[in-house]
Amino acid sequence: MKNVTMISRRSFLKAAMAASAVSALAFTGCGGSASSTVAASSTAASAAAEGGQTFKVGIVNYVDHASLNQIVESVESRLDELGAEKGVTFDYADYYANAQADQSNLNQIGADLVGDGVDVIVAVATPTAATMLAAVEDTDIPVVYSAVTDPAAAGFDGEENITGTSDALNTEAIMNLITAVNPDIDTIGLLYDLSQDASTQAIADAKAFCDTNGIKYIEKNGTTTAEVQMAAEALIASGVKAVFTPTDNTVMTAELSIYETFTEAGVQHYTGADSFALNGAFVGYGVDYVQLGEATADMVAELLCEGKTTADLPYQTFDNGIVTINTETCEALGLDLDTVKEAFKPYCTEIVEVTTAENFS
Repeated sequence: MKNVTMISRRSFLKAAMAASAVSALAFTGCGGSASSTVAASSTAASAAAEGGQTFKVGIVNYVDHASLNQIVESVESRLDELGAEKGVTFDYADYYANAQADQSNLNQIGADLVGDGVDVIVAVATPTAATMLAAVEDTDIPVVYSAVTDPAAAGFDGEENITGTSDALNTEAIMNLITAVNPDIDTIGLLYDLSQDASTQAIADAKAFCDTNGIKYIEKNGTTTAEVQMAAEALIASGVKAVFTPTDNTVMTAELSIYETFTEAGVQHYTGADSFALNGAFVGYGVDYVQLGEATADMVAELLCEGKTTADLPYQTFDNGIVTINTETCEALGLDLDTVKEAFKPYCTEIVEVTTAENFS
């Protein structure tokens, strides 16, 4: 998408509802006034907030899918709460944009937000964070990322003017779930996008687990929903009984297209987030994306309202050990829910039951 349509997110959502369209969010840009400058952003970030202040908060989503949308909604909700508590306004509605996984869109969004003199940019997912960090070079606008799986590998750890929250995955815990339900399993499928930084370490960890435990693995990749669908079918044809996917944006986007394919073939899909399970996967494990978004918003408030800097706020990781089971998928796979839950108990702190939903918050 080369042209940028400058409309607020709220206006877009109203129009979408009126049209009763069920589609991905269109790319939205930065409307509203541009009265504050980059210098003003620096001043606002360096001193405690005064009552009645309004802060411009840019929120940039990488692509429209369940996990990342959950984060955005959580950030916005928490900012509303914090604004009411502190007597300030966090204006994010005029500065929200969705890049729809297009690098040219990301570049344009970053330039627009800097031009609008936002006080902070919330960057959701690793490619977004990298582009926003480049965009704010030579400015004092801080970047607070969310859902960056490996900040060190991405080059953010120790970098000035950036911090945030990581959805780093405990891969061994998920692999333990697979073997708990399938103690005699001899082959596990690995489904991911090779270009997704979020998948790199988790897949390496999954391979190491398999090697250590004498389990073979079969890798299949896809960079689009159609390719992921073909990769899923290839894994089924190879005879795997279980498939592992980390916090992979591409596969998450495709989950609604592939979960029935896996389920009908009797293949259990174990994934790195509860949102996968909400979109039909058998199991999601790991970070609660609502909690992740709330923590991201808290960091934004600390920067803007308490005079802290990114150097004062090291990035946060979460390991809450929550397993999310899709009960409809569990039944369709012919598994007994109580037996599955009992097998999972040693490897998690909490078990949540969900059913499939195309949209959720």
